Amino acid sequence: MSTVGQVTPGAPPGTTTDAKAKDAGRVAFASFVGTALEWYDYFLFGTASAIVFNRLYFTTLNPTAATLAAFATFGVGFAARPIGALVFGWLGDRMGRKPALLITVIMIGIATGLIGLLPGYATIGIAAPLLLVFLRLVQGIAVGGEWGGAITLAVEHAPPEKRGWYAALPQVGSPVGTLLSSGAFALVLLLPSESFDSWGWRLPFLMAFPLMGIAVYIRRKVEESPLFDEMLEQNEQAKVPALDIFRQAWGRLLIAMASATLGVGGFYMLTTFMISYGADTLGMPRSLMVNGTLVAAVVQIVVIIVVGRAADRLGAGRVTLWGGLLSAAFAFPLFWLVETENPVVVVLAMATGIGVLSVAYAVSGALLAELFPARLRYTGVALSYNLAGALTGFLPFLATALLAAGGGASWPAALLLVALSLITALGGFLGRRMRVEDKSPTG
Repeated sequence: MSTVGQVTPGAPPGTTTDAKAKDAGRVAFASFVGTALEWYDYFLFGTASAIVFNRLYFTTLNPTAATLAAFATFGVGFAARPIGALVFGWLGDRMGRKPALLITVIMIGIATGLIGLLPGYATIGIAAPLLLVFLRLVQGIAVGGEWGGAITLAVEHAPPEKRGWYAALPQVGSPVGTLLSSGAFALVLLLPSESFDSWGWRLPFLMAFPLMGIAVYIRRKVEESPLFDEMLEQNEQAKVPALDIFRQAWGRLLIAMASATLGVGGFYMLTTFMISYGADTLGMPRSLMVNGTLVAAVVQIVVIIVVGRAADRLGAGRVTLWGGLLSAAFAFPLFWLVETENPVVVVLAMATGIGVLSVAYAVSGALLAELFPARLRYTGVALSYNLAGALTGFLPFLATALLAAGGGASWPAALLLVALSLITALGGFLGRRMRVEDKSPTG
């Protein structure tokens, strides 16, 4: 095991262990805050795809085609994320975890803020959707390097026996980002529709500029991974980490992708697609669906904290297996409950659905980090998570297309959620048998 977090022989009792625990806590908190701000930027696009971009940037299309085009643009960000995983994975495994994380937060902050300044189709024509796609690509590349780095840094600072808990803390950044982005849209949706369409929707995006400054300040204070410092001293870094993964650890990569599928694809099925389904197909108020994501985000925070606490005792692979099976069982009842169109039932269904899939998501970072050795970890974690995202990022688009083809029936979307859940359950079952223990490069 790594020597990080252990008591040095002959040291005064408690000094080293206590100091390391405090350092690990600070790094995990910094990873959480930075990740929350980055996910805020990224999630704004998902909500806007469902309620803004289809009307203001694809206005020459019929309503269904416009929604499909907006969701396709949303999916482009997922397709770009593996590129970011390769680029920033190389940087993080060769040059350091910290510089990679600083670059990612600056990139996504600038891209998100510029979306808030982007004129609509009525003003600049075809250039509007083209620029929107480009900025979404930049977002995707940046986020492709963010999550894997935050998880890697938190895990490598953590005491070995508490890695599951510390890996769960950056995961809380995702629902907090959802809460911030959905909350921002819930507020601007209170404006008159004309004001919302002309300038109100832009305000949450423009907030990315000051939030970027906060994130950069926090990231600059994060210490480099002790394991990486040791590898750097011994010149143990992989020259081309992605190549080594494809040559030596492709099986681990596939298992990691499978285990992450539900946390990525399932989440967007129950947020981005569900907002569109509830508002456009069932005719419920958009504000109700957005508020449903707010309640769901609070539930997700609680689930991640509770499950993260239990991860070190139960094992990340076992928790992933159970979470996947539970999500599969709840998929069809979830859509049936939403179809009641009862506001209270709809919100409870969305919150419960997100809470259930968060069981596997809470331990996803710990499981992925356990599957790859330190010299390949940043790249392995980032690449597997974002390849899973690339394969599932177009699910809102696919679910919407199936919805239109099936005359509004929800069973194809529910079946997609079942498939995602079972793939993740299989990833957890196989992943628990392939854990890697870190060894200090110094021996």
